[in-house]
Amino acid sequence: MEIRIDSLDDGAVIHLLEEHLADMYATSPPESVHALDVASLKATSVTFFSGWRHGELLGCVAIKQLSDTHAELKSMRTATSARQQGVASMLLQHMIEVAKGRGYRRLSLETGSMAFFEPARKLYEKFGFSYCEPFADYQPDPNSMFMTLLL
Repeated sequence: MEIRIDSLDDGAVIHLLEEHLADMYATSPPESVHALDVASLKATSVTFFSGWRHGELLGCVAIKQLSDTHAELKSMRTATSARQQGVASMLLQHMIEVAKGRGYRRLSLETGSMAFFEPARKLYEKFGFSYCEPFADYQPDPNSMFMTLLL
């Protein structure tokens, strides 16, 4: 899989992000949805990546700088057609390497507490993320779980 920085102009990428947002709103109350829309993913503090194989979009992920030493994982999504192929693991490993390369000491994330998000939580646990208190501007929320990885 080729993972590259993405400009968020490709229709397939936009469709994947719209699908991601739709799932977030279908599984979480609106006040508990922290997924970023396309405009927010184009912020200067965010770098968006997409993963491709033979011209097919397999997934995406973004990293948002919170400080010189702390970043947040955002908008991680595997295309339905690419599930169970290790795409999420490859994207997550790439983000960890990017974070280390940028000198971050901590990579954190917010994910849902519902059963829908259990596969994602298990993946993050497998990569060494541990549960933590809310970070950045997040507040305690029974629909959210917070995880962090010390780099």
